[in-house]
Amino acid sequence: MNRDEESLVYTVQDVAHLLGLTKNGAYEAAKRGDFPTIKIGRLIRVPKAALHAMIDVGAAEK
Repeated sequence: MNRDEESLVYTVQDVAHLLGLTKNGAYEAAKRGDFPTIKIGRLIRVPKAALHAMIDVGAAEK
């Protein structure tokens, strides 16, 4: 297993890529609270489990 697979969090840029957003769009969405984030000092990270759960709930609602 590589290091990225072991990580419990995504960067906002990772989320942008996963969701098909621009980098700026992903940072704006994070600021609005459109997906879960945690701050570690000045870094913004997105918990993988919370993001995937949010996506699963959204998909189940359709």
